[in-house]
Amino acid sequence: MSATSQIFTDAVTLKPTEPEVFDAAFTATTQPCPWPKAYGGDMVAQALVAATRTVPSSGPGGKQMHSMHSYFMRPVDIGAEVRYEVEVLRDGRGYSTRQVRGFQNGKPVYVCMASFAAGEAGGSFRAAMPAGLPAPEDLPSSADYLADRTGGTMTETSKTYWSGGRSFDMRHVPGPVYLSVEGEKTAHQAIWVKPYDALRPVEGLTEAQRDTAALAYVCDYTILEPALRVLGLAWADEGLVTASLDHAMWFHRPVAMDGWLLYAQEAVSVEDGRGTGLGRFFTTDGQHVATVVQEGMIRATGAAS
Repeated sequence: MSATSQIFTDAVTLKPTEPEVFDAAFTATTQPCPWPKAYGGDMVAQALVAATRTVPSSGPGGKQMHSMHSYFMRPVDIGAEVRYEVEVLRDGRGYSTRQVRGFQNGKPVYVCMASFAAGEAGGSFRAAMPAGLPAPEDLPSSADYLADRTGGTMTETSKTYWSGGRSFDMRHVPGPVYLSVEGEKTAHQAIWVKPYDALRPVEGLTEAQRDTAALAYVCDYTILEPALRVLGLAWADEGLVTASLDHAMWFHRPVAMDGWLLYAQEAVSVEDGRGTGLGRFFTTDGQHVATVVQEGMIRATGAAS
């Protein structure tokens, strides 16, 4: 079976339902992954979509999401329904604010605040894209890299998932940290990211809104890797356990998810069993389109270092 981006579009296809707590509600299903709990990007992107569907994107009051701030409170079951309740906190001329709370098994599992902006004239500045990196076509895909490799806790299921089960082609600079950390234990890395195939339409979303959700979905896969890299840890190390704790994302400029993006990342702190990562997304022509900051738990009992 060829790799496809449908896992992402399935994840962000939400169904409206009657609200029980706030002003609007939707349900969504977490997607398969080879871990004991659901992928955190499912919740971030699903909550983004839930909030987005309560704010007009054009016409009177039309706005676009410019930031969201999230906390992951409990592990979420894989392949199970999550209920997202949206509270309409404010609708102003320039900005709208929403709270989203995710529920599963009768308990809150995720919460976020999201802000939407109408946009206005002003100055412009953007961070500079890292220079001198190899082109994505000159780097191995995850599938190519893992084809003849094995080790640690990697199973055939996890190998298949890393190779083609995440909806996006991801190519690392320097090499991946799936099985080992190659080269120096640097706190920096970059990843070229592109959907495996053209993103499918998503009911209730414009193409621009779907592409914003795609950025939020893919960012969580690798944002802790610079912290792992600097510690000399790989995903398949025995005893390694990680979990997303909180997440913040700012959407600076529109982006079309129809080609390669560069995701430049760095670890900014590792302490007390937590690692904090900073990431910036750039288009191939150097437009800085989004920024991510995330903190995660890193437990490495028994892991090689």
